[in-house]
Formats: sequence, C-alpha cells, structure tokens
Amino acid sequence: MTKLPLDGLRVLVLEDEFLIAMEVEQACRDSGAAEVRICRTLEEVGTTLSGALDFDVAVIDLRLGLISSVDFARTLFEAGVPFIFATGYADSQEMSENFPGVRVVTKPYLGNEVVDALADTLQRVPQRLD
Repeated sequence: MTKLPLDGLRVLVLEDEFLIAMEVEQACRDSGAAEVRICRTLEEVGTTLSGALDFDVAVIDLRLGLISSVDFARTLFEAGVPFIFATGYADSQEMSENFPGVRVVTKPYLGNEVVDALADTLQRVPQRLD
C-alpha cells in the first residue's frame, strides 16, 4: 500500500474564505490527513500556541479579513512548527527574509498545490516528538 503525503497527520488550516478552506481540507483528507481543523480567525486557533501545537503542520493565510496572521506565523516559526503560507497577500522577498525556508503558495491555487507544499515542508524539517 502506497503511503499518502499527509498520511495520519493533523493539519491546521487558518483560512477565512470558506470555499478555499473546504478545498484545502478535502485535498488534505484525500492525501491521508487524519484530522483537518479549519479556523477562520486567530481566536478560533486559541490565544496560546498550545492550540497550534496540537497539529503536525499548518496552512496559514496571511490576511484574515483585516487581521494579519504574521505574529502567529512568527510564533510557529520560532517554535519549529512546520507550516506554509497560502495567501494572496505575499511579498516574496519580505517573506523569504522574515520566514526563511517557509513555502508560499499564492492564490488562486488548487488544493493539490497546498498538499505538495506541505509534503515538501514536512520532508525538510525534523519530526517533532510530542
């Protein structure tokens, strides 16, 4: 049996656009994710990092309405939590300077593009021990 790219993983999707979030969720599930949690706001993730640490990898939209998720992404980055940006608001030079090695998938995108970026990200980071 072939192992799927996200086999058994828990994925956090921080995305305020419902249809996009649903497409990413389905692509992650089709790629073997055991759990996909969609959050439309930072408050839904939780006010502490522990909410994000309940997941193996995250998909982060930079803009949630008028709110930036950069500080949340910085917290994940500093904690070593693997994630990608999936956004329509990205300055690639600024992103590479502030988040070296973090993939950015720009909107519009397909769910499989997000899965490919997640799989690539997971291959490049050491596995966390929970």
